[in-house]
Amino acid sequence: MKKIYIAGCGGMLGEAFYKNFKNDYEIKCSDIDVNENWLEYLDFRDLDAYKKAVSDFRSDYLFHLGAFTDLEYCELHPDDTYLTNTTSVENAVYIANELNIPLLYISTAGIFDGAKELYDDWDAPNPLGVYGRSKYCGEKFVIENSKRYLICRAGWMMGAGPSKDKKFIQKIMAQLKEGKKELFIVDDKDGTPTYTHDFANNVKHLIKNEYWGLYNMVCGGQTSRMEVAKELLKLLNLDSKIKIRSVTSDHFKEEYFAERPPCERLVNKKLELRKLNLMRDWKIALKEYLNDYYQNYLD
Repeated sequence: MKKIYIAGCGGMLGEAFYKNFKNDYEIKCSDIDVNENWLEYLDFRDLDAYKKAVSDFRSDYLFHLGAFTDLEYCELHPDDTYLTNTTSVENAVYIANELNIPLLYISTAGIFDGAKELYDDWDAPNPLGVYGRSKYCGEKFVIENSKRYLICRAGWMMGAGPSKDKKFIQKIMAQLKEGKKELFIVDDKDGTPTYTHDFANNVKHLIKNEYWGLYNMVCGGQTSRMEVAKELLKLLNLDSKIKIRSVTSDHFKEEYFAERPPCERLVNKKLELRKLNLMRDWKIALKEYLNDYYQNYLD
């Protein structure tokens, strides 16, 4: 069995990587937040500690997953954000190059400015805020300095259920659990959902076949926050019981003050051209996500 060291594995994406890789590889998972019995402590911002952990494991691959993804936190704490989202990635590049092993880095649709209706793998990023810039700077450093790398760009992430999902789906589910009968949903944000398990599975396929490089990796089907919310209620059989009120992003500007692109729609052009696209339609993935993680949640 080949070995994979997975750093920053304590979040919603890490949960999917652990489940998808644990039976086919020998893995060691770490995070600054040790919230699972399969995690060990590591602050990957500490280069010496990071290097020792990966070297001692004699890893064949290094997966660098973790990042700050709360856009408001990033705007308020830029130094901490760049330390976590950018210089830690430089640490990963140094380590992977020194050990001569491939590096996986997770990027985001948030590196684009939203001026286009659709972004393929070759479109030029133009991040709007600290979060997008910190992730794009990490992406650039990997491309310019890594010997062998895989960069995969995710969209609107969903996965891991109530305990770790801090994104759109869980925010709606939490409101439903509280008994809300009316949801305020923005009608001016477009994007592409990304199911963590589909994402991890597609990464495994690329690693196995050694297709290095940069790939957009999102679920199929272009959509919007509004359409996702409507589909969610439909799958829960609540579409006739819960009212959706359409609002603009200004409705939430005090809570969500960080600038967000109006459009974050990605298309998996390189995966499609190489016939490597395993990402399912977002509606199919959403249905599976609810079945696997939210059974009896609203009871």
